Amino acid sequence: MFVLGNFLIAIANILDIVLSIYMWIVIIAVVISWVNPDPYNQIVRLLYSVTDPVFRPIRRVIGMRLGPIDFSPMIVILAIIFTKKFLISSLMELGYKLKGGGII
Repeated sequence: MFVLGNFLIAIANILDIVLSIYMWIVIIAVVISWVNPDPYNQIVRLLYSVTDPVFRPIRRVIGMRLGPIDFSPMIVILAIIFTKKFLISSLMELGYKLKGGGII
């Protein structure tokens, strides 16, 4: 069972890294949106192409009910934090229990 435990721990670590990188991408996209960037810049286009598919459903649900401020990045960041605290820590704990060593 230690192999399955190591596999779950590795998956949890990779997910943690990917979610951390995506959270920083969201933060950078928000900061860039404040300065009215050039829409033809490749970096700006990359940031928007990576973040807009996640923001779009949230914007559709919330709409303009909360005023002109876009809260979708904050909701995405809170969802990432929740996922990191709940799902990843649960996977790590399960991996360590399957490994037989308990939580380190």
